[in-house]
Amino acid sequence: MKIHDLKPAEGSNKRRKRVGRGIGANGGKTAGRGSKGQRARNNVRVGFEGGQMPLLQRVPKLRGFNNPFRVEYQAINLDTITESGLSDVSPETLYANGLIGKGALVKVLGRGTISGAVTVTAHAFSASAKSAIEAAGGTAIELPSPYRVRPAANGSAHQNR
Repeated sequence: MKIHDLKPAEGSNKRRKRVGRGIGANGGKTAGRGSKGQRARNNVRVGFEGGQMPLLQRVPKLRGFNNPFRVEYQAINLDTITESGLSDVSPETLYANGLIGKGALVKVLGRGTISGAVTVTAHAFSASAKSAIEAAGGTAIELPSPYRVRPAANGSAHQNR
């Protein structure tokens, strides 16, 4: 087979139907739009219901809120640390090895086991991960949060009533 022998599969390329080109062209007169009326004469936008309140505006909107104090962590498990073979684990070394994204906050989780003493520096630790690292003779150093701490919920916001 040569390049000039190539052609599309039978029936895969179908010409578009040209409408409104006369009765001999099998799509003439009303051009598939029926007869008379708004939809035969011009384009009616999607969702338009003739002036009636559209369904999209009739249904209630989604409720809820976005928590301004939410902190997103990128999870790293103990088995990932073991597989990487690093003895000193920090967000910088994890980023250098392509295990986390740039500027991500790291939380170490306890899936898997850790072999040998490893120094792990991260923004947060699960209780099982921290105990597993310390049981293996390593140290778990928690970095301070780069964000403001959420204010205490002691009702101080409602004092001026």
